[in-house]
Amino acid sequence: MQNNKQIDHVGTISDIKGEKIKVKILNVSACAACHAKSACTMSDMQEKDIDIIDYSGNFKLGEQVNITGKESLGWIALLLAYVIPFVLVLIVLFIASLFTNELTSGLLSLAILIPYYYILYTFKEQLKKTFTFTIHKL
Repeated sequence: MQNNKQIDHVGTISDIKGEKIKVKILNVSACAACHAKSACTMSDMQEKDIDIIDYSGNFKLGEQVNITGKESLGWIALLLAYVIPFVLVLIVLFIASLFTNELTSGLLSLAILIPYYYILYTFKEQLKKTFTFTIHKL
């Protein structure tokens, strides 16, 4: 069984260059919509730019649109950005603690993140092709 759930955001087209469309969305955390957000320091609202490739030419600057992404891609992003690095740090910390002192173990476990994120950076173009959004008129 395949998971076809989607994540939708309403945004405004802020730039169009050929087939590349930049959509500005307002990313609102659950705290930002809470009635008690003024009493909490966790309220979080920020604008984000999403780049979308569209060859139709049916969109214009300032137009409100709906952008859609697959929910499964969110889980992959979570895995790549948080879970794998966390597991790497723990594994290196455990192995290094068997052979070295605490300071060296800690530094080595954090240092493993440098090559990991460098590898992610080198595969940036392939990841851009994987993490795609579609754009729809409202």
